[in-house]
Amino acid sequence: MASSSILIPPILSGPITRRNLLLSTSIATVSPSTQTPSPDITITDRVFIDFSLCPTYFRSDPSATLSSTTPCSDSTPLGRVVLGLYGRHVPLTVSTFKLMCTSSTTSYKNTPVHKIFPGQFFLAGRQGGRRETAEVGPLLRKLPRNTDVVNSKAFLLPHARAGVVSLCLSENDDDDETRLDPDYRNVEFLITTGPGPCPQLDGGNIVFGTVLEGLDVVTSIASVPTYKPSENIRQFNDFAEFLGDERAQNARSLWNRPLKTVFISNCGELKVTNPSLSPTLP
Repeated sequence: MASSSILIPPILSGPITRRNLLLSTSIATVSPSTQTPSPDITITDRVFIDFSLCPTYFRSDPSATLSSTTPCSDSTPLGRVVLGLYGRHVPLTVSTFKLMCTSSTTSYKNTPVHKIFPGQFFLAGRQGGRRETAEVGPLLRKLPRNTDVVNSKAFLLPHARAGVVSLCLSENDDDDETRLDPDYRNVEFLITTGPGPCPQLDGGNIVFGTVLEGLDVVTSIASVPTYKPSENIRQFNDFAEFLGDERAQNARSLWNRPLKTVFISNCGELKVTNPSLSPTLP
């Protein structure tokens, strides 16, 4: 009759004591199944966004505005970007974004890319009342509330490369008055431009899609020159902020604003017959 034996992990080799046996039991019960499962990045939906340059806005007509109801009359196309959306990972974020791309009343159409951070990302979909930064239409209260923003699993995907599409939370710069509205709905989004990752965005913004086509258009937007304050202005602004001067934040809102007006000239949905996994992009 074969004798039974107890296998002791290498780190517990030596005299068998009650403490060692308890520790070995704890190690044996740890299972990979307790780890958080990877997010489902199946592409369930596709949308397109056409970007253009508007040469007249910010220039010839100081009273001109560019919003979802006021198109640019003299634009130059930059190209189309096709986005794949992760509807199984963050369904409410994706459904809201799709609605903002397809609605006839409240849409991203004719709203600008209001900030560009070279080598990192650009922002679009801002809400607010200031003409110089433009805004999305005012009927967002009709959108459902996005409970993805209170789900920790929604924040798991990293901003690891160019072409990541994310809902702006930590980077959101909607007007304070707008965000204090009880019916406020956040629809501001960002697209990473590369060439490297943006780890500072991880954990604070919800990745909900990826660029499938048109990464060259994203790169061209990233190359648009932006307003950059001098070092003296930066230091003065830091000091004013330290003193609690509200004008410091107002001035900072103009930093990284594109000096050429890039805007969303059209957007819509592309039907997906069979959902597919997100491709590996460079």
